[in-house]
Amino acid sequence: MNEPELLFTEILNCNRSSLFLNKESPLDKDKSILIASVLKRRIKGEPIQYILGKTEFMGLEFKVNKDVFIPRPETEILVEKTLKVVRELNILDMGTGSGCIAISLATLLPNAKIDAIDISEKALKIAKENAKLNNVNINFIQGDLFTPHPSPLTPYDLIVSNPPYVPTAEIEGLQPEIKYEPDIALDGGKDGLDFYRRVVTCAPNYLNKGGFLIMEMGFNQRPAVENIFQKSGNFEIIEVVRDYNNIERVVVTRKIREDISYGAIY
Repeated sequence: MNEPELLFTEILNCNRSSLFLNKESPLDKDKSILIASVLKRRIKGEPIQYILGKTEFMGLEFKVNKDVFIPRPETEILVEKTLKVVRELNILDMGTGSGCIAISLATLLPNAKIDAIDISEKALKIAKENAKLNNVNINFIQGDLFTPHPSPLTPYDLIVSNPPYVPTAEIEGLQPEIKYEPDIALDGGKDGLDFYRRVVTCAPNYLNKGGFLIMEMGFNQRPAVENIFQKSGNFEIIEVVRDYNNIERVVVTRKIREDISYGAIY
């Protein structure tokens, strides 16, 4: 369905066929007021996903609001590549947001043990609701990356993340719809790469031997992201995966060093 059809079928609680079969039927006052209100919000640039309060990702339904980043089709590439790498493993979703990555993996890998971390308490509230909605069991943790938690993080076979990667100065120039989304899910620092530096520095301490680190990245960021991994000396780059628009979107890496001591967390 196109966007107007999606809006009207949701508001009127009908399917697409009924929408067109009954297009001449008059609307009652309450529904007319509701439609006018929704259209005003959309004209102002509010994303349709926030207006509807939900979206679809990997064929699953997820609740969304302004406390979480809206799952994107390109992030499905991240999940699909992860599924090809792992089967029954310990997985950490770093910066889980709405929980779309962790929940999709839990649905498709029912024997995996999955932890999901986010700094935002409000985002975790939505993620927990989405886990319940999709009937999966995930251990949600509030925290800033690898900072200490009430219980130590166990070594993982795989860490997966869709980090904030928009340079700070570019956020103001983004499309109006994106400005409705939380800055914390967008702002990657001056060059958009702050999150990568922090994760790549600390992740080896939390990965088992030969463990994988798979991350999404932004347009034209491949050289800089690869440089961060290569300079660390802790990872080998296995593959860079393009998305549906032929943009280099996901970097797949494997831990190669075992002589890593637990150091400072940046």
